[in-house]
Amino acid sequence: MTVLDSLAPCRPGLWTHDHVTVERVPAGPLTVRRLDDRLHVTHSLTPEQLSERLVAEVTSSIEDAAFGQDEFELTMVGLVRSTVPGALDSWVTYYRNSLGELLDGTADFAPIHDRAAELVRGTVLDLGSCFGFLPLRLAAAGIPVTATDILPGTMRLLDAVAPRLGLAVDTLVCDAANVPVPDDSADTVTAIHLLEHVDDEVGAAILGEALRIARERVVVAVPFEEEATACHGHVRTFDLSALEELGRSTGRPFVVFEHHGGWLVVE
Repeated sequence: MTVLDSLAPCRPGLWTHDHVTVERVPAGPLTVRRLDDRLHVTHSLTPEQLSERLVAEVTSSIEDAAFGQDEFELTMVGLVRSTVPGALDSWVTYYRNSLGELLDGTADFAPIHDRAAELVRGTVLDLGSCFGFLPLRLAAAGIPVTATDILPGTMRLLDAVAPRLGLAVDTLVCDAANVPVPDDSADTVTAIHLLEHVDDEVGAAILGEALRIARERVVVAVPFEEEATACHGHVRTFDLSALEELGRSTGRPFVVFEHHGGWLVVE
């Protein structure tokens, strides 16, 4: 797959990258169809409907077992870019709507962000931030925060959007298992819905980095699933006993609890 630039120019209402095309049509539901070796997505979304809630709608629209994480991510980018003209304007709309729903509690992920915000102490370094909604949420509460992600494009996008939202978020492109910052350089390190994307060995390395960086606390959250959701890039599942084992492996005081998935807090 060629390198994705989420801010690259496109025709109004039509976005294409590699084999995925997303087209806005006058009316009709969100439809995902595979045509030979191409994927064609049609929708009639309005700017007001453009938010992180689309993740659930896209997931429910997928009937193709071969639909992978790359196609899912390209579909999401295409929905944003084909709904609002102008690259940065489209993303600002998406971010503003999503952040609003997270802050007012109407987003599915809102309870997870609420609990994360309650658990952090002092400055925060967030691992695997992806679009960066949690760092933005923390910044809106006045918390100094650094977002990190392995994909340079997501951090460039966050750098472009955050000032338009009036929020200050530092960004760092890095692998969560090898973060180029000194020991004890943040009060809290968060890894929210990250470990399900990596295998046991990489997950242990990520937790080790989090413990190295955090002065006070490491906060981990994972979904509880019967099967790993492949289109979201999940490769393993967790339950409370798995989190207990992970906590014991640190050799430090920890608590494990359930709240819209599982949580591990290591002191």
